[in-house]
Amino acid sequence: MSKGFGNILKQAQQMHTKIAQLQEEMAGKIVEASSGGGMVNIVMNGKQEVLSVQIDPEVVNKEDMEMLQDLIAAAVNEAIRKSQEMMTEEMKKITGGLSVPGLF
Repeated sequence: MSKGFGNILKQAQQMHTKIAQLQEEMAGKIVEASSGGGMVNIVMNGKQEVLSVQIDPEVVNKEDMEMLQDLIAAAVNEAIRKSQEMMTEEMKKITGGLSVPGLF
């Protein structure tokens, strides 16, 4: 095995270790998102687990549940987007900005 290939393999193993550490760290980082002007708030961690949902009582209307459902979906989707963006930024730090297809 050539020395250059050995170095590449070593670097790949180090990157793999850093990525595993990052995934663990992401569980401790949070993002917050809201919809309806703050009527629905979502808190999510970097592993895209919803930690809390807060709903303003004023938006709860038995006659218009569809609006509430839409607000919740919008807030969750925004939280997911923010979480993915946070992960992408953290990954850039590990990979030096190199885009690695299929990584995340």
